[in-house]
Amino acid sequence: MNELFDLFLTFARVGGLTFGGGYAMLPMLQQEVVGKRHWATEEEIMDYYAIGQCTPGIIAVNVATFVGYKNRGVLGAIFSTAGMIFPSLIIITIIAAFLQNFAELEIVKHAFAGIRVCVGVLVLNAVQTLWKKGVVDKATMVIALVVFLGMLLLDVSPIFFVIGAGLAGWLVKKAGGAK
Repeated sequence: MNELFDLFLTFARVGGLTFGGGYAMLPMLQQEVVGKRHWATEEEIMDYYAIGQCTPGIIAVNVATFVGYKNRGVLGAIFSTAGMIFPSLIIITIIAAFLQNFAELEIVKHAFAGIRVCVGVLVLNAVQTLWKKGVVDKATMVIALVVFLGMLLLDVSPIFFVIGAGLAGWLVKKAGGAK
């Protein structure tokens, strides 16, 4: 039972101390799940993150569910997911009760502007981390560039790019191009 509460508290801390959604949570998730707790490897957390982007719901909640399931089965998934969403439920309830009264204050507007800048930096940090771990050779560089250009130029659901990149990676591996 202690392991379940450890999952809950760890993901509650991640959910309560990070702002900006899944991308901004990636550095803290990696630190907690891979670095401190050793509940997953770097490769596993990247896989969970990639799958979490493709499945319905919030990326960070999906990752928490995957990590919890890997470590403690269905109960682990439930406790991890509950931990991740609990702080948001509390914070959103409090904000909803008071925000109407304070939303137009200059200090609140400036605070939100500062938070947006911070979230942008956290997202860039997540992109840098994913880039270092994911783009490891010429083949993965080509796949990354094709996906990037495709997303810029085409109006296609990202799921197709994820599936296509996965197939391309599999084909390159099968052909012996990546190790």
